[in-house]
Amino acid sequence: MLNFGDGRRIFLARAPTDMRKSFDTLAALVTNALGEDPISGDIFVFVSRSRERVKILVWDASGFWLCAKRLETGRFAVPSETVVDDRRQRVQLSPAQIHMLLEGIDVHRATYHRHYRHPSANRPAET
Repeated sequence: MLNFGDGRRIFLARAPTDMRKSFDTLAALVTNALGEDPISGDIFVFVSRSRERVKILVWDASGFWLCAKRLETGRFAVPSETVVDDRRQRVQLSPAQIHMLLEGIDVHRATYHRHYRHPSANRPAET
């Protein structure tokens, strides 16, 4: 099972990906299009043009994992962040965002609120 909350970075390829691609071709896309190292242990997410399929490429200690998901109805809601660097067609996702994407939750309408912090946590410790 993939764990998205273990400190790994998660990158979503912005360009639609041909879902016929497998391990080596996706690893080459990570290097050439995303500007990252495919064996870094980071998580790389690719979405088809129709947004009905997703592939996830991850390196672990002994080799690549390639996971795929196909929606029977609907489409994956890909985040609409703009790419800051045109040479790297990727967006970094949080663990929450990748979970929402894989569950079919529309991240375009999601709003993020600051976490509650109890007022006593802001006071200096007594000596």
